[in-house]
Amino acid sequence: MPIEIDITDDRWLGLGAGGAGGIEQLVARGCDATLRHLGYAPEGLEISVLACDDARIRDLNTRFRGKDAPTNVLSWPTWDLSAETAGDAPEPPELGSAEMPEELGDMALAYETCAREAEEQGKSPKDHVTHLVVHSTLHLLGYDHETDADAELMEGLERLILAQLGIDDPYAADHHA
Repeated sequence: MPIEIDITDDRWLGLGAGGAGGIEQLVARGCDATLRHLGYAPEGLEISVLACDDARIRDLNTRFRGKDAPTNVLSWPTWDLSAETAGDAPEPPELGSAEMPEELGDMALAYETCAREAEEQGKSPKDHVTHLVVHSTLHLLGYDHETDADAELMEGLERLILAQLGIDDPYAADHHA
């Protein structure tokens, strides 16, 4: 799966295996697992990632969501695939081939918020970022958590995908401070 990553905060370089490859490996692992779990070939899709700081994501959150605060991750899907009925799976995207990948969308991750949340929740930063990548990839595929039914569907998928990666349930009570 082609991944274009723009690292604008050097602290991301220390995550994962070290160097720019660390964050890229976490993104690739989370995206790949999510797509395969849902029956998509990752080779036919590409994603762009901005690995930034809280100031940058706050600006993006204000501009695109009208929320003047930093957040952990933002997602911009290429297609609006959202389901018409709460709790239903979204529409599947029309995908290209490995020779001509389709742009799945863009995501942005904020270093300070991700690091703070991981510490507060007693998780490793790598596991927390992987969870956020899985979460964001599901958003790119039309999943959301606007209603209880939608949240139940999305969180259930996150739990299954993360379990396949050997990552504990991020919504378990013992993981929150």
